[in-house]
Amino acid sequence: MKFTGTKDYVATEDLRIAVNAAITLERPLLIKGEPGTGKTVLAHEVATALGIPLLEWHIKSTTKAQQGLYEYDAVSRLRDSQLGDERVHDISNYIKKGKMWEAFTSPKRPILLIDEIDKADIEFPNDLLQELDRMEFFVYETGETIKARHRPIIIITSNNEKELPDAFLRRCFFHYIKFPDTQTMTEIVEVHFPGLKNRLVKEALSVFYDLREVPGVKKKPSTSELLDWIKLLLNEDISPETLREKNPKNLIPPLHGALLKNEQDVQLFERIAFMTRRGQR
Repeated sequence: MKFTGTKDYVATEDLRIAVNAAITLERPLLIKGEPGTGKTVLAHEVATALGIPLLEWHIKSTTKAQQGLYEYDAVSRLRDSQLGDERVHDISNYIKKGKMWEAFTSPKRPILLIDEIDKADIEFPNDLLQELDRMEFFVYETGETIKARHRPIIIITSNNEKELPDAFLRRCFFHYIKFPDTQTMTEIVEVHFPGLKNRLVKEALSVFYDLREVPGVKKKPSTSELLDWIKLLLNEDISPETLREKNPKNLIPPLHGALLKNEQDVQLFERIAFMTRRGQR
């Protein structure tokens, strides 16, 4: 198994090396990077490239590690016993399999995506250490041990909202997705908008990177937001000349709602425009 990228995903050389290293070492691949840099999409593209199934476990602030293994619905069993339901005699009827259980018992080696692990409680990663190491877990209610038929390829994403425990990090192969440079971003735009006029792409990227470099921007626009913005520019038939215009009245780019996602950043650019106009009087 070797990942070489796909026609729909621009994977840099260092990212391809990281994916293949994690597969070879049979260790979870921990992917960090700014939101919107394609961390989650990577798992989909690796699954597509390798032709294997993908199981997705999206983590929330309330998610517990046990939910990835299984959950026992004692309340439903109690209710059914009061109603005289025959299902109560088989406790497995009340076991809900988690994503790790599904991955361990998959007939074909799967990819297991554990998405945004840093959203969960700080103990969440540590609670998975034994299962990730041994590739098995015990079901207390039924007395059975679930062992992995094929060791899944595990991809874990993090937005760096919380520091992950050292013991967990030691078990992972780590890669940080750097924000794409202009050349890589041009390739990404080409994948999503094949044949787009070079002049529009050049001006759009110039505005985009200028926005990201303004001091004090709270939420820098991401790759996915750039693609949304270009889609709107095309839909509204905005010309490259409009984007190139340096009129102080128009320092905020057209359709900026696709790029600037909070009022503080909009107000920041309004103040910059105001100060620029005053300076030119």
